[in-house]
Amino acid sequence: MITITESAQEYLVGLLAKQDPEVRGIRVFINDPGTPRAETCIAYCRDADIKSDDERREFNGFAAWFEARSLPFLADALVDYAADRMGGQLTIKAPNAKVAKVDADSSLEDRINYILYNEVNPQLAAHGGEVRLVELLEDGVAVLQFGGGCQGCGMVDATLKHGVEKTLLEQLSDLKGVRDVTDHSVRTNAYFT
Repeated sequence: MITITESAQEYLVGLLAKQDPEVRGIRVFINDPGTPRAETCIAYCRDADIKSDDERREFNGFAAWFEARSLPFLADALVDYAADRMGGQLTIKAPNAKVAKVDADSSLEDRINYILYNEVNPQLAAHGGEVRLVELLEDGVAVLQFGGGCQGCGMVDATLKHGVEKTLLEQLSDLKGVRDVTDHSVRTNAYFT
């Protein structure tokens, strides 16, 4: 689990003391966990931010909520604060944030990201392209966005239908479909126009 050093706790207590009373503490989560885009975040936490499966922990002077989905990726994470001449800096080191931890019990979103980053994107990289999951809709449709050489490429429909969608649907029985939301009118870096 994540470690928050004493100096970081003191710094966070000071920050939280300056916030409005609606702020209950901090919330720790990782955007795009298990992918190369993973980003560990600490944010002020209000009642509306707390999810039922968040894990709450008490620290010296404040509470922290940890997003359940992010917990496996926060193993061995460290939050520290180092004072310096400019005031100081809060740092977050999460060595497992980008490590894929996916199995049959993982969320559909995590399994989609795993396939995109480990199977699909290495193939698209040969053309300078990439694809990422924007969101997973309630009806089980994955909304994707292409970038790099794939944005504006004249072959993107074939890539989507015969490559990306086929790969995802073959491996993920609970995925219902794929939708592309990329603005393909931008052809600046397109691989094939």
